[in-house]
Amino acid sequence: MNIEKIKTFGELKKSGYEPKSIKEELRRNLLQKIMKKETPFVGIHGYELTVIPELERAILSKHNINLLGLRGQAKTRLARQMVGLLDEYIPVVEGSEINDDPFNPISRYAKNLMHEKGDDTPISWLHRDDRFSEKLATPDVTVADIIGDVDPIKAANLKLTYADDRVIHFGMIPRSNRCIFVINELPDLQPRIQVALFNILQEGDIQIRGFAVRLPLDIQFVFTANPEDYTNRGSIVTPLKDRIGSQILTHYPEDIQTARTITEQETAEAIKTKSNIYVPELAKDILEQISFEARKNDFIDAKSGVSARLSITAFENLLSTAERRALQNGEEKTTIRLGDFMGVIPSITGKIELVYEGEQEGVSQVAQQLIVDAVNTTFKERFPKIEKLTKNTDEDPYAEIVAWFFEENDFELLDSYSDEEYKNELDRIIPLQQLIEKYQPETSKKDSYFLKELILWALAENKKLSKFSLGNGLHFKDLYGSYISGL
Repeated sequence: MNIEKIKTFGELKKSGYEPKSIKEELRRNLLQKIMKKETPFVGIHGYELTVIPELERAILSKHNINLLGLRGQAKTRLARQMVGLLDEYIPVVEGSEINDDPFNPISRYAKNLMHEKGDDTPISWLHRDDRFSEKLATPDVTVADIIGDVDPIKAANLKLTYADDRVIHFGMIPRSNRCIFVINELPDLQPRIQVALFNILQEGDIQIRGFAVRLPLDIQFVFTANPEDYTNRGSIVTPLKDRIGSQILTHYPEDIQTARTITEQETAEAIKTKSNIYVPELAKDILEQISFEARKNDFIDAKSGVSARLSITAFENLLSTAERRALQNGEEKTTIRLGDFMGVIPSITGKIELVYEGEQEGVSQVAQQLIVDAVNTTFKERFPKIEKLTKNTDEDPYAEIVAWFFEENDFELLDSYSDEEYKNELDRIIPLQQLIEKYQPETSKKDSYFLKELILWALAENKKLSKFSLGNGLHFKDLYGSYISGL
């Protein structure tokens, strides 16, 4: 249909256009996508077998939807992508505040205009990108904001009394007629405002300052909520929950690979602009493991959640840490080191909510421990368990490394080292390379240095070596050698 030629209601009828509700529109277009084996939700990873099928079923059922989950679980992104299931253009009565359908006008303005002009009523076309409205629920939101109020200026200009419904100024919801309307953090909305939504969801009529305005609004509602809100800040009132057709539970990525895919997608621009920085695959795994460790850490409030944004901002900071070092050393290219992870601490501290014991420990200390825990978990997946005591040194795969430190008794990895200095220092510890060749033989030369540093950190955390922060790097020593040599 060539919409550019259709300017009036009469021309629209002749074109054979069939009006349909927004829920029917979403349903029909989703059916087409499913039959073509296409997904309407692009760039949403880890939900293929859980959230997306439930969301599609809700759309097919023509339900209003509540997405319930912790922060950073792509709830708003899912709602925004529903716009892609709308028709590209829909006709509206030209000049209508509430996107009146010319086949079924509901506002006084549109009814009067169509009564006066009939088939000559002018129409305009509304693109699907303009059919999405979003409101963050905050305690200061009023009924006037979302539903409407009497406008004294309009009454004065039109010389009308307040008894005339033409003095009404419509709020966000009536102006979102025939659109997707999203209310984020629904429990934060005051109960009296939630009550005002009852009839809109069920009956379609609204009341403004005593005006019982019958407006059968055609809206696809999507609500988002955080389970924490039910106990900490507010709740969704029971009659409103009863009127929401489907409640869908979202979740965090269930494995490291899915989490990596999300992070790489969201940091594509940073990766592109910092292409001179090589990131070992192991570094990417540790970065994601930090979030997994945080979600089970006793110092962190599990009800608050740990957003996927932690990994995204941490990865950006990791790249910037390496970039800054390369600039200071006058190097064009560099590789991520395990020591660079100290630079991601500011990305962690703002993304976690601590319980009382965590506050006592200190947020920076908790963040450092998360990095160490992620290193330990990653190490255990690739190397034998580090035993604290072994009867026979031949059975200890780490004995030669510990022996090297006993003899040398001094080893530093400074942040200011150039790439060449960094590699030369690690190459001094010959047993490290032998351990990698035995247990991780497929490791490339480029990645081996990061793996060597990982082994040293793990040995230090498991009390085989001692590790001290120098402020500008790390100092590794044999745990008992310095004490014995002192005696």
